Amino acid sequence: MNETKVKRGDGPISPREQRRRNQLDLGRNQLLDAAEEVFGRLGFHDASIKEIAEAAEFSVGSVYTFFENKEDLFRQLFARRGDEYMPLMRAVLGSGDSPRTVLHQLVDFEIGYFRSNRMFGRLYLRMSSPAMQLGDRLTDELLSGNFEEALELQTELFAAGQRAGEFHAGEPRVLSRLLSGLVAAFQVVDHAVMSDEPSAPEAMTVAEFHSLVERTFCRPDDDAR
Repeated sequence: MNETKVKRGDGPISPREQRRRNQLDLGRNQLLDAAEEVFGRLGFHDASIKEIAEAAEFSVGSVYTFFENKEDLFRQLFARRGDEYMPLMRAVLGSGDSPRTVLHQLVDFEIGYFRSNRMFGRLYLRMSSPAMQLGDRLTDELLSGNFEEALELQTELFAAGQRAGEFHAGEPRVLSRLLSGLVAAFQVVDHAVMSDEPSAPEAMTVAEFHSLVERTFCRPDDDAR
């Protein structure tokens, strides 16, 4: 990617250079925002650099100032969201609340993140589908790295919940995978993410999904310990 990098140990930069760098960051983020919208609407193969440039009000040539090609732009889109998502997830899981409470906070966070970033949510769900062809797996490395960390964090949550007597017995890593599968299944039918009709009836409410998660993973209060 043709982007100026600042080495650690560089001396103070001039106000002019700082403005230049700020403009580069702004332009790069504008293009990533536009790419998220276009890719989310059309998918990777049907989207074009021209459409992305037009959505960002850039010339086609200027796109290549920031990104090598469409594949690089696509990968950097996922990298940006991953850099944003993972610290937020760590904060939720490190809140210090009871495992049962954290489990529901995590569900709210994951649903809410995709609702706040609808086009990225659509794109992620499409690209992470197990039915996707191998040739379409442009984001495998980025997706798998973040997924494995998320899976490990959730595994630790389930282990803590079992020690506290709040969660059902079972291999924590398996329970973690089941939770991820349930959340993804909900997101696929979440009209707030997948539908362009805000008034469309919900296939399942968030409250109903929380009830399902509670029944699936949590022991009744009177059974705890």
